[in-house]
Amino acid sequence: MKRLLTAVVIAASATVSWADGLKSLEAFMKNSQAGRAEFTQAVTAPSKDGQPPRTKNSSGQFEFQRPGKFRFVYTKPFEQTIVADGKTLWLYDADLNQVTQRAQAQALGSTPAAILASASDLKALSADFDLQSAPEQDGLQWVQASPKDRNGQLKSVRVGFAADGQLSALDILDSFGQRSLIRFGKLQAQASLPASTFEFKVPAGADVLKQ
Repeated sequence: MKRLLTAVVIAASATVSWADGLKSLEAFMKNSQAGRAEFTQAVTAPSKDGQPPRTKNSSGQFEFQRPGKFRFVYTKPFEQTIVADGKTLWLYDADLNQVTQRAQAQALGSTPAAILASASDLKALSADFDLQSAPEQDGLQWVQASPKDRNGQLKSVRVGFAADGQLSALDILDSFGQRSLIRFGKLQAQASLPASTFEFKVPAGADVLKQ
């Protein structure tokens, strides 16, 4: 699960071939400078030793503000928080009362977070990803984003948009064969978010690990 949360916070770059999915992505990046949404996440590990694949479910809230600020708050089944304040990426595990601190510039280059909150447009995103439209599935228009850095944990990301252009899903596949499907609901584009949304204060008594 820790690796999953890290994966959610990491993806980026593109060779662009234009089609409906890419146009939806371009419009989202241009018109949604800030926003919030609820999300559900299903993480499926590959089968191992003859055992069937196992899926773990979680849910929470997501907020972002371009350029480079976002907050993921996982509320179920346990509490975890990921905050990018523009300079530092913070990961907080409430059960362990442990904070991991990383330089944001080093952490977010080739991650799904770059698509959602960091890159300003498709040209900037193309620095780290090969982008192409993918076939329509489940009523959504999809963009396939493959990181140019083939040595990272992320193998691919698919970004799904509804017919009205609303961001609906992220489908993330890592190099270990683990798939994470994030579905967004109640998206509020151009939401007015106070600066404190993206501030992180280390909880009292928490251990801080710097990476």
